[in-house]
Amino acid sequence: MLPLITVKTLACWQGESPLCILDATALLPGETSNPDEAFLKAHIPDSLRFDIDLFSDPESTQPHTVPSAARFGRLFGALGISRSTRVVFYDQGNTASACRGWWLARLFGHDQAFILDGGLPAWLRDNQPIAQGAAPMPTAQPYACHTRFARLKGLGDMLDIVSGALQPILDARSAARFYGEVPEPRPGLASGHMPGAINLPYKKLLADNGQFLAPNRVREILLEAGMPVDKPAVTTCGSGMTAAVLSVGLALAGFDEGALYDGSWAEWGATPGAPVTKGS
Repeated sequence: MLPLITVKTLACWQGESPLCILDATALLPGETSNPDEAFLKAHIPDSLRFDIDLFSDPESTQPHTVPSAARFGRLFGALGISRSTRVVFYDQGNTASACRGWWLARLFGHDQAFILDGGLPAWLRDNQPIAQGAAPMPTAQPYACHTRFARLKGLGDMLDIVSGALQPILDARSAARFYGEVPEPRPGLASGHMPGAINLPYKKLLADNGQFLAPNRVREILLEAGMPVDKPAVTTCGSGMTAAVLSVGLALAGFDEGALYDGSWAEWGATPGAPVTKGS
């Protein structure tokens, strides 16, 4: 099942039940808008806000890390979602937010999860209707997570993977950040990358309008970057957001979805003794 749907598909799905459309917009480093205010001004009709910071571990020192299954299930169910609900994620334009929402849903076992390719900008370009104001909350549903632990990697996992070169590591950060040519946007972090990692800036998988390139082109880019066909990858980035774009790209191109390193560079770059490589 491919992760992406078009505007036309979503427009056809509207009115069907059970369906839940979620605006998952979260800010990337350097972005300054207010996603909640923007949602009130314009959103896809019948959509709800999916606050990625809320769907995170409140006790973690890292940004928007994966919550417990109990927390995710309670919050997901509060949006009126049951295990049979078709869930469509979109965002207001950075693509990574919707991908992170999709990845979280997949991690906790929700197979009927999709991404609106191109997000709200694609919806608007197609002259589809928009809604304004606060969306009414649906009746909460019980939601039982079926967590796929193999899709999530922690610091200990990554130390083992790096030391043994066990799996390909795809780093979604810019080349300048990957090679340690510029400081990290978050203070106090080392510059560079994990030894053996492959740099694949997430925007290489996207067209200028934020939509994904065709699946065959995404596959070509992954292979050209050095992605092997016989080993599942681990995706990483600055804080687990844009890594999800690569995870979607892997699924789109027919690869195993692999796993995502949730702490990403926000954790690795702050960990004393974690090996760091600079340059090529």
